[in-house]
Amino acid sequence: MSSKIEVPLPAALIRILAYAGFITTAILLVNAAKRAGIIPTSPFTQLVAPIAQIAAIGLVIGLYLLISRKAGTLAAFGAVISVTSLAGLVGVEFVLNLVFPYIGQDVVAVLRSGPLGIALTVVSMLFLLGTVIFMLSLWRTSDVPKGAIILYMASSFPIALRTVFPETALQLGLVGLAVAAAFLATWMLRNIPRTTAADGIKARVQPAAVITP
Repeated sequence: MSSKIEVPLPAALIRILAYAGFITTAILLVNAAKRAGIIPTSPFTQLVAPIAQIAAIGLVIGLYLLISRKAGTLAAFGAVISVTSLAGLVGVEFVLNLVFPYIGQDVVAVLRSGPLGIALTVVSMLFLLGTVIFMLSLWRTSDVPKGAIILYMASSFPIALRTVFPETALQLGLVGLAVAAAFLATWMLRNIPRTTAADGIKARVQPAAVITP
């Protein structure tokens, strides 16, 4: 006889990771409004800015958990790069919000021309690469609304290439990414595996062959 054991995903974990997506949405909208001058820059807006990337890590992990049974190596590769780059972007946001505003522009220029500038570029390119790969894997292996995937991927370009795009494009990218994250989080909540705790401890046993007299 052969046995097949299925370990269901904890519904509570997926729900928490989905809510992390909504946190990402809220903070990205705050960041966009701050950059557009709609709300003033304050210690609060500066301190919460990096939380968007921290929460986005939860969103990516949750999405991967939901598609992992159907997804292959491409999805895992994209998820790893996305999570790694988002962790790096946490540091970038701390620098941009808690360091650069308090030093002179000449010092900022010197820092950007050195190793810090290289690090910022590498992290941004990893973010773009990971996002594109992971979104393509979502497109292929899930029923995530295609509009949300396209919006998420398109919005990542002005964010990752913020030194190339104009400020308005960056602000629109932040808003677009916020909307896409909300759609993805909503999809996660609607696709939580419908399994009970009892199902999680039961093994589904299937006979390798049936012998009849």
